[in-house]
Amino acid sequence: MNIIFLGPPGAGKGTQAQKICAALNIPQISTGDMLRRAIAEKTPTGLKAKSYMDAGGLVPDDVIIDIVRDRLQADDCAQGYILDGFPRTVPQAEALEGIAQIDKVVEIAVPDEKLVARISGRRVCLKCGATYHVSMLDGKTTCDACGETLIQRDDDKPETVQNRLVAYHAKTAPLVDFYRARGKLATIDGDGGMEKVFADILEALKA
Repeated sequence: MNIIFLGPPGAGKGTQAQKICAALNIPQISTGDMLRRAIAEKTPTGLKAKSYMDAGGLVPDDVIIDIVRDRLQADDCAQGYILDGFPRTVPQAEALEGIAQIDKVVEIAVPDEKLVARISGRRVCLKCGATYHVSMLDGKTTCDACGETLIQRDDDKPETVQNRLVAYHAKTAPLVDFYRARGKLATIDGDGGMEKVFADILEALKA
């Protein structure tokens, strides 16, 4: 199956994509991974993307689409794949239709207020990379693994999370309507436990 995962920051999209990939034995493909691979392999489109990035600019849609096309032709995509982080906009989705047949689009939906609480409660250890949530720390401020002080990253502060969600709804949420109109959308309640969400996604893919 060729699958797209949609969902706002903190919805658990990456975690669920990894679990589905393992279950179906297909690769998870992100825009960042595709760019890094194309640049490392010095493909023509990779070199073109690098020129934009080196100049501090955004990689244009037509270059991204060329990189996606190259990646989806790789042998490991023969039995399917999950696209994570692409497409981000309706124009990208329209361009994708010209190079790939998408079977199902999975939207993991979580209310904004739950996402803000989920992300802003995250605490990380800069020394070993361990991640915690304040609801599980019981007032502790140090890492169980190495004893280092835990911090809240700037990206995880409530006001930053709110801004990220506004950007998501403005740019990416229209994709929900785009794929619903094509009969390919499955909306999953992402507010349950990890295994419940996973089971619901599998059920939607079987359907």
